[in-house]
Amino acid sequence: MHHPPRTETSDGNTGAPAPRHIGLLLFDGVEELDAVGPYEVLAYWTQHHPEDYWAISCLSSDGRDVVGAKNLVLGAHHSLDDAPNLDVLIHPGGHGTRRLLHDPEHIDWVRTQRATVPLMASVCTGSLVYAAAGLLSGRPATTHWASLNLLSEIDPTVKTDVEARFVDDGDLITSAGISAGIDMALYLVDRLAGTERAREVRRGIQYDPHPPV
Repeated sequence: MHHPPRTETSDGNTGAPAPRHIGLLLFDGVEELDAVGPYEVLAYWTQHHPEDYWAISCLSSDGRDVVGAKNLVLGAHHSLDDAPNLDVLIHPGGHGTRRLLHDPEHIDWVRTQRATVPLMASVCTGSLVYAAAGLLSGRPATTHWASLNLLSEIDPTVKTDVEARFVDDGDLITSAGISAGIDMALYLVDRLAGTERAREVRRGIQYDPHPPV
């Protein structure tokens, strides 16, 4: 579903429309491709097509670098406190989510986002955090195949989809494991800016998977 740019302006002198903002959460132990895959898709889109009036940035709790699950250092653009108002939030997965599941401050932050962010998305085990925050109760969702049982244990009312690459339930989108975040991000471009734009992005990043094995 394509949304027109906001009517308010980011610059009172130029009258330029304020871009809608996508926030990609980073944390220690994040699965690298969970974050970098969607970021590549969405940054390619927003940077090559500023006329669509969308922007993306990475967020971490304190605005500092994080260390991913495989020791890749990832930088954030904003802390949670100074992040712009979000229209979309993407919560990746990775072994770091096991800690976040038991972090009341983080769970409360996720619940707060649910109250203000129109569209929440997750990659891989990011959906476990959403479930722990009560966001997925009674709703269809997915996660990494190896964590489907854990998703059901966290919230037995979740209608787990064991086959889907991603599940769109309106204001919540969950994707399966790791590389599925790329598919989900391309779908986001389709939903937010149209199918032709999503196809342009797919061609631009030369995403045409044919597994060699």
